[in-house]
Amino acid sequence: MVSRSINLLIIIIGFLFSQNLQSQNEEYTNEIEDSIKIRRINFGLKLGIPNVIGGSIEILPPILNNKIAPFLDFSGLNIDIDDVGTDFSYLEYGANFYFNEKGNGFFISLGQGKFNTDLNFYNLEFNENGQSTIGDASTNLKFSTTNIKTGIKTGGTFYFRFEVGYGFGSIQKTVEFNATANGISDSFTEEIPPIPGVNSGGILIGNIGFGLSF
Repeated sequence: MVSRSINLLIIIIGFLFSQNLQSQNEEYTNEIEDSIKIRRINFGLKLGIPNVIGGSIEILPPILNNKIAPFLDFSGLNIDIDDVGTDFSYLEYGANFYFNEKGNGFFISLGQGKFNTDLNFYNLEFNENGQSTIGDASTNLKFSTTNIKTGIKTGGTFYFRFEVGYGFGSIQKTVEFNATANGISDSFTEEIPPIPGVNSGGILIGNIGFGLSF
């Protein structure tokens, strides 16, 4: 009787162990299948230069062996530095070229960056016909860059990406504008406040991103 009970207990333990092992194998198989599945839509966030923080959308159409993925990045930032207020927005669009056929792994990227910045200058001194006053003035700064990048992106439902590159373009160091305060008009030439990564020859690009793939 005792021998039968022991044998039954061994059978039950063996059955439970085999079920647990099978469950682990199924989970591992599902993880592998999830990592190699081709996902067509990526939506997430990017942090870095020049994005600072913003959204990112990438679509992988079922053409050209799943190697080319158009993308759109967008971000905005408001910041005051000394007597200058900056309302900065950035838009980049282009395409990523992946070296494999699953829309992940190593890639190179070609895109166009669009910068649109509203500059608010505070406490300017206006002078006209011997009269003077202190006031504020606003102007707009726009410029574009041609961006070349390289990077890597992981697969799976949750992705992580890293990319570096450079945006080529001619960027002015000052802005010239006319303004009026308290009935007094004047002309100004002011330096552009520092924008992360921006110099006169272009812009340094470096960011990390993460999000969901569908």
